[in-house]
Amino acid sequence: MQFFRASVLVVLIAALAASASADPSAYHRTSTARHSKSLHKKASKKRLHGQQAIDPERVTEIQQALIREHYLTGDASGKWDATTIAAMQKFQADQGWQTKLMPDSRALKKLGLGPDYSNAINAKDSSFAEPPPASTIPPTQAEGFAAAAGVSR
Repeated sequence: MQFFRASVLVVLIAALAASASADPSAYHRTSTARHSKSLHKKASKKRLHGQQAIDPERVTEIQQALIREHYLTGDASGKWDATTIAAMQKFQADQGWQTKLMPDSRALKKLGLGPDYSNAINAKDSSFAEPPPASTIPPTQAEGFAAAAGVSR
């Protein structure tokens, strides 16, 4: 049994020695081979993601809101220029918000330029009016509200 193990070990060592003495360039690249490969790669174009510019109509709306809030003077031009950027940065800084991303969604909402949900499916029959006074609520309904809230009347 030991003779069999020893012969298998000799065969494995001989196989490893034979493969190591084979052509070393088949297993290792030289530094010039690596460089020549990398020089022939095509330059890949970087794709830009996200919104790249603000629509002129939206810029006009933002400028009008900044003018209304006294952060910008003059007329709205529809161009996102250095003056508009400075006004938006000042507005956002005064609110205690970041000034790197322009414009911040909180700033747009604060300027009254947030999303418009008037055409939403569930907004057709909705009302954003104040709720009716408590005196108009029927007594049984008021008692139900009080019971649900754990308040005794």
